[in-house]
This record gives sequence, structure tokens and C-alpha cells, in this order.
Amino acid sequence: MQILVVEPGKVPVIAEISGTLKEMQEIVGGTIQAIYPFPEDVTLVCNDEGKLLGMPPNRALRDERGNPYDIICGTFFLCGVSPDNESFSSLSQDQLTRFQRQFHTPEVLCK
Repeated sequence: MQILVVEPGKVPVIAEISGTLKEMQEIVGGTIQAIYPFPEDVTLVCNDEGKLLGMPPNRALRDERGNPYDIICGTFFLCGVSPDNESFSSLSQDQLTRFQRQFHTPEVLCK
């Protein structure tokens, strides 16, 4: 499946993965957590303990007015999700383009 990998301090990159749990854990550096901060069927997969482990701040999640409400620490990736939230899938080309643009500029965030 095609995903978008976002590392701290870097621009996002498109990656092709098979979607195994081990592969996803390797990308985020530990146990995965899926969160759904977007109004469409896209999930953000990050390290469940990224903040507790002291991973570097990566990107802020913002509300509809652009105000930050959370900070993702460590590498994360975006992928599609089925409507029943049971399985991950590829992002569409449109989603890849939009989210590459949204997360293109690395942010300087303080702990």
C-alpha cells in the first residue's frame, strides 16, 4: 500500500509497504497507535509511546481554525482506512498530494 511517511525535521516521502504489523512498527519505532484527526478516511499511525519515550516533536495537529491541539512525536505515517475502520489501505493520489503539501514544512516544536 502507498503511504506518506513524515519524519521529524524532514519533508514527507511516499513509501510502498506491504502493511504488516512488524513493518509498521519499524517505521514508527515501536508499538503503533492509529488516530483519526481528519474528516476523511485517513489515519495517522504513530508510536503509541512517542511522547513518553522522548521522541523528537514532529508536527502539530491543528483544529479547523489552525490552532494546535496536539503534537505528534517521532516518525508517523498516513494511510487510508476502510469505512468500517477495520483495515488500512493506500492513500489516493489526491490524498498523497494534499497531505504532502500540508506536512511539507518541518515545524520547530519545543517540549
